[in-house]
Amino acid sequence: MEILITGGTGFVGSRLVRALQGEQHSLTILTRSGSREKDGIRYVQWLKPDARPEELVTPPDAVVNLAGISINDGNWSEEHQKKIYESRMEATDELLRILSTFSKKPAVFVNASAVGIYPTSETNVYTEQSEEIAPDFLGRTVHDWEKKAAAMEQYGTRVVFTRFGTVLGEDGGALPVMALPYKLFAGGPIGSGQQWISWVHVEDVARAIRFVIDTPSMHGPVNVTAPAPVRMSELGRTIGSLLRRPHWLPVPAFAMKALLGNKSKLVLEGQHVLPEKLIDSDFEYAYPAIRPALENILID
Repeated sequence: MEILITGGTGFVGSRLVRALQGEQHSLTILTRSGSREKDGIRYVQWLKPDARPEELVTPPDAVVNLAGISINDGNWSEEHQKKIYESRMEATDELLRILSTFSKKPAVFVNASAVGIYPTSETNVYTEQSEEIAPDFLGRTVHDWEKKAAAMEQYGTRVVFTRFGTVLGEDGGALPVMALPYKLFAGGPIGSGQQWISWVHVEDVARAIRFVIDTPSMHGPVNVTAPAPVRMSELGRTIGSLLRRPHWLPVPAFAMKALLGNKSKLVLEGQHVLPEKLIDSDFEYAYPAIRPALENILID
């Protein structure tokens, strides 16, 4: 299968590429760096004034769009929020332009998304059937990103919006920041501790993307989260237990807001999200429970 990937060198993208390499696929990654070929992967430059990626890319059977500035970066100032938003819109516009030049369109277009589209709540449970959209920066960004990617449907392409939860991994995402206070013997409850964390191991993210590519019945929003969300307090206690560190020093909400500004929403508020479509389709998780997932990342 010919697979085109944007954001293929990032936290999730690099794990996906490693997973796909051994499956006899032909992989092309769109990158801001120069065009080259390495380890059997073709890297094609894009998003540069003189770049003409459509001249170097083979029409793909599947597209995975992971492009965009990470929401874990920066301080979420008004200027930074604008960059997060525009990086997704501009990259997706360019990707759609590239694909429009091919007479053969991809069978499936997988667009990264996020559970941040759902409103924060300590009581509600959200599935792919939920239509509520968060009235905030994340909700607007995810909604507009999905709406733009949906344009591929005009070609008869199957479009999937993989709504990632809090992705846990050793070399990126939120976990290194969460674990650091525990390593310094300063870990403890953050905010109320009752906020939901709809988490997922980065390996299961890569597995889920491969699964939706290969499963024709998967379309529209797909929640890519573990089947057992946890409260922030449980997540913290588990991190402390595995690192043999105490879970004792509370971090009040006002302190997190002072430290992180608007980005504090990522740890102070959350959603209880269930991956109903993956469960109903018998997707097999490598890490369905939080403790084994964290053991793999923090201990193995």
